[in-house]
Amino acid sequence: YADGWEGDGGWRATEASGGALYSGADNSTYVGEPPFCVGLTPDVSPIQSIAAARCLVKVGHSITTDHISPAGSIPADGPAGQYLTEHGVPVSMFNSFGSRRGNDRVMTRGTFANVRVRNQLAPGTEGGWTTDLLTGKVTTIYEAAMHYREEGVPLIVLAGKDYGMGSSRDWAAKGTVLLGIRAVIAESYERIHRSNLVGMGVLPLQFCDGQSRESLGVTGHEVFDIPGLNNDLKPRQELELRITDPESGSTRSITLLSRIDTPVEVEYYRNG
Repeated sequence: YADGWEGDGGWRATEASGGALYSGADNSTYVGEPPFCVGLTPDVSPIQSIAAARCLVKVGHSITTDHISPAGSIPADGPAGQYLTEHGVPVSMFNSFGSRRGNDRVMTRGTFANVRVRNQLAPGTEGGWTTDLLTGKVTTIYEAAMHYREEGVPLIVLAGKDYGMGSSRDWAAKGTVLLGIRAVIAESYERIHRSNLVGMGVLPLQFCDGQSRESLGVTGHEVFDIPGLNNDLKPRQELELRITDPESGSTRSITLLSRIDTPVEVEYYRNG
């Protein structure tokens, strides 16, 4: 190991700018500065209610972080593959999501794109598909999310029991927030993924005991409001979910339990 730091010829021939900061992030498809701290100011914004949200993903029980987090090979015809192709990367050099986890633009495009995800908003499909409820068109989850963002529409996820189960994957929470998802509503959570959602500023909400999307007749096509969010938020507070039918305009309300469980988690959530 005497020459372990010397590297081979290819390594020694690699040009580097020197200095403490990496300067190649603008054109790298492997490493990039994520937007989490862009525009961050010392003044913390107040907690704000969620208004006129739409559902991006509606899934069943036992959705794991491997369903949510980008993993495995990168499909050439998916949003991440198309992004790499547009940036001059040949398919033979795509590598994997795991190797490109330092690039948020690749990873966001692969969130919820696992080939085994069955989004109930796009019946008969498997993989990262949804129905863009503003257009009625079945499209990729990423493309729909970007359209919602352009229109200023916040997003939610509807899920069953044990949401986020399995091994902890940080990109399951990071990709969620980068898609514009403000809240997840599930019957129950795996504890670490619930904590990771809070740490990324995503609100985990839980149906009250004995209730579910099915028992409440929530289809995912409705418009959702969570009006009671402000700086007085308490751990495990009960919150109102207002559900509006976009066709008839009729509105009803149900009670959900906030799964921000501790005072310090309230602070995490408030700080985004």
